[in-house]
Amino acid sequence: MDYGPPPLFNQGVSARARLAFFAFLAIALIVVDSRLKVLETVRVGLGVVLYPLQQAMLVPGAVFDRVGDYFTSVERLNRENESLRRQAVERSQQLLQAEQLRAENTHLRALLSLGERGSAPTRVAEVMYQPRDRFSRKLVLDKGQAAGLKPGQPVIDAIGVVGQVTRVFPATAEVTLLTDKDQTIAVQILRNGLRGIVYGGADPGTLELRFMASNADIQQGDVVVTSGLDRLYPPGLPVGSVARLERSVKDQFARVVLVPAAGVDSNRHVLVLMVDPAQVAALPPPEEARREPAKRGARK
Repeated sequence: MDYGPPPLFNQGVSARARLAFFAFLAIALIVVDSRLKVLETVRVGLGVVLYPLQQAMLVPGAVFDRVGDYFTSVERLNRENESLRRQAVERSQQLLQAEQLRAENTHLRALLSLGERGSAPTRVAEVMYQPRDRFSRKLVLDKGQAAGLKPGQPVIDAIGVVGQVTRVFPATAEVTLLTDKDQTIAVQILRNGLRGIVYGGADPGTLELRFMASNADIQQGDVVVTSGLDRLYPPGLPVGSVARLERSVKDQFARVVLVPAAGVDSNRHVLVLMVDPAQVAALPPPEEARREPAKRGARK
């Protein structure tokens, strides 16, 4: 029978002896390799053998880096696109504002040049808003009693007559547009000098030349201007043009519908003629107005 220790406890050469052996072997290999370079071929061979394994081990890191770069690039492009969109919107707004300012400057220059050509003093006023009243056509200006505005003063733009100041407050004024059903103005047809009275039309945004005989010399497209007989509006200001003419044998008067010449609904700035309606009312009627009744009496 074998009474020796089991193989588990049979350790053979001691660990200290093995450490000393392998340390001596390593030192010997280092000395030999440094002097004779005998392990260079072994290293090259191991490098060639291990190269595919090294590349395979580098693949996960490269894939991870590329995925990270992809998402980083997508996020950067999204930020750049958002920044470009924001810049495009801002530049579009700036362009629109510049166009609006250019149009306003052109309109103001036209108003100022018109005021310089006229005999009466003028004042430029800005339209604040248009009251939402379906039964009247009015504007509210940013000038009032403090600026010298009075009820009855004419309001024009660079194209023609807009309306008349009807109510005045300390800092604002209310203008009744020419197209209001209660507004009237003395006019004449530019082509032949035929006089009449223009009223606000029944249809929104139109005017009517009323009480004209059915056989009156009126043609579609005729330009209607102020006659100056009311002493408020200077003569020759464009009022509108004949858009529709209806004649009937049964009716005594023709129906003459005009479209206004001025931008009654699209003005940002208007020109107020600073005349005194009270002084105008106290003036004697013009010579032409006095001749008219005499002519009618002579005809009778």
